[in-house]
Amino acid sequence: MNAPAGPENSGNARLARIESLLASDPAQAESEAGRLLQEDPQHAMARLFLGIARRLTGNPAAAIEVLAPLAESVPGAPLPHLQLGLAWREAGDRENAVASMRRAVAVKPDFSDAWLALADTLKTMGAHEEADRAFVRYIEHSASDPRLRVPMDALRDKRDADAETYLRTHLKRHPNDVRALCMLAEVALRHERYEDAESLLKGCLELAPSYRTARHNYAVVLMRLERPLDVLREVDRLLESEPADLNLQNLKAATFQRLGDYDQALKTYESILETHPDDPGVWSGLGHTLRTLGRLAPSVEAYRKATALAPEFGEAWWNLANLKTFRFDEADLERMRGQLAKPGLNTASRISFNFAIGKALEDQGEFGRSFEHYAEGNRLRRQGSDYNAGELTAQVRRCKRFFTAPFFASRTGYGEPSSEPIFIVGLPRSGSTLVEQILASHSQVEGTMELPHIADIARPLAARAAAEGEEFPQVLAKLGKSETRDLGRSYLERARVQRRLDLPMFIDKMPNNFGHVGLIHLILPNARIIDVRRDPMACGLSIFKHLFAQGQLFSYSLEDIGHCYREYADLMAHFDEVLPGRVHRVAYESLVEDTEGEVRRLLDYCRLPFEAACLKYYENKRAVATPSSQQVRAPIFRDALEHWRHFEPWLDPLRTALAPKAHAGERPPGD
Repeated sequence: MNAPAGPENSGNARLARIESLLASDPAQAESEAGRLLQEDPQHAMARLFLGIARRLTGNPAAAIEVLAPLAESVPGAPLPHLQLGLAWREAGDRENAVASMRRAVAVKPDFSDAWLALADTLKTMGAHEEADRAFVRYIEHSASDPRLRVPMDALRDKRDADAETYLRTHLKRHPNDVRALCMLAEVALRHERYEDAESLLKGCLELAPSYRTARHNYAVVLMRLERPLDVLREVDRLLESEPADLNLQNLKAATFQRLGDYDQALKTYESILETHPDDPGVWSGLGHTLRTLGRLAPSVEAYRKATALAPEFGEAWWNLANLKTFRFDEADLERMRGQLAKPGLNTASRISFNFAIGKALEDQGEFGRSFEHYAEGNRLRRQGSDYNAGELTAQVRRCKRFFTAPFFASRTGYGEPSSEPIFIVGLPRSGSTLVEQILASHSQVEGTMELPHIADIARPLAARAAAEGEEFPQVLAKLGKSETRDLGRSYLERARVQRRLDLPMFIDKMPNNFGHVGLIHLILPNARIIDVRRDPMACGLSIFKHLFAQGQLFSYSLEDIGHCYREYADLMAHFDEVLPGRVHRVAYESLVEDTEGEVRRLLDYCRLPFEAACLKYYENKRAVATPSSQQVRAPIFRDALEHWRHFEPWLDPLRTALAPKAHAGERPPGD
């Protein structure tokens, strides 16, 4: 080296400075690398940095002049080959770019940066299979990438906001980094932003179709989005190469269950247990299927088996509590308390144990201690939620402004005229499963499940609105007769997947469809819409006591529950005004007190003849997938109407949140 000795002017110090300038000021880096080369024309690192600096300043041709001879002179060094490949790519010569990048990975097979660059380049050339293989090699070797170690550590430590910030910044520079895309999707999945996770993973798989982790996560997200047919497609694709994968087999069984194919779900779980008899998750899944089929005793046995195999598996204990008619004994309660006291218990199980213990104490009449556990479970559950109550308020306001009587009057004759669907809407825990069971006991009506299809139809419409600088539902004003008819037909086609009987009518019991009443009327003007309403204090407490598997993000705070009830009631009152008589309301309390009268009015609205079987709904052996599956297999129990009052001393936040609007305009809450 020709530079004088000393810490400030040593060659290493100058190289370190040039390297740091590459990221912040590549023009200055080029200048200083040039000066170093004037002093030592054969300095390999100075030549490398000069080539990189020229590339970063937008002069790839000049970079190639430096990097090409350097790569030839040091053929065993991978970095010059990669940088030459990047320069060739930026100069528009992708063939030479690929050749140089292939030399880089040949010299250093674990060179993750080179594999990613090669995959990117092959993708732009349309060499999709080769690109996929290169992406897989990148994924294999990127675990040691120091740039991804930061977000990996943040995800491990539950610092999701830090991980997301870093990953988004990283992806601005490396938009095709499939591992970073998958990690960012994990953040979205953790916070139940399922549409974001779907978009990220879909883009990831378009780049790297063989990325198994991304495809598995994609299947999980699709399940959360209630798209079981899509889940089945992804799972079958993964099982082709790993047919013995337990997680995939379990997911496939759960998918059959979501499709309403409970016999196939049962067979799948039983098949899995032949090779994995000690897996608590499989026993828990089997318990779900048996419960849905009304086989209570074997369902309890399956859940019990799961708790015996893994006493710390809180979900299995909650599954027992969620049977509603099941009662824990004192030994169960002590076992759950013992598990909850363990400092290393994971958060998900801690949440489940709190809800299960809350139910056990409630059954014992220990309402104060019961509420403490429900409140703690909700507090823990809410910590990971991004729920914003203001979004619901904004949605309701938009709907009230947009869906007017003149809007609907001007669209007479729009939509698909089918009268097959019966929508049951409202809030969870309102008695909707009971109404569904009553209707499904009629010879002309099939009970299906909570179908996701209206939300699936609304989602792309909302995306279209956003792309056009509008908001949903304003975009519906642009739909013509044929488009609304096609959307209605699309709904019927999607629903047909879950239908098992050839009956004239079927039920869609997705409660959140209350927010889409306007869309439903527009695309299916002859469908029946039934709003099941329950006393807000009773309904609100019941929601608070229930641990939902997914969605219902408002349910983990009494204030949010009260706010959601108010907005829901306000929106339904609006539709009563602009579409008089369109929505039939069933008050749960009235249904309990005058069952036959309410059932007759319900059937009249649906234009169905009265059938006595609807009064003996509890004799119906159909599969019921909701938490109320055991309750609707017994006659109505009137004593439960005022059960919420046992918890009244702790419900002031709910009462206060409900106060601005009385229940259905009839009475103040709880009076």
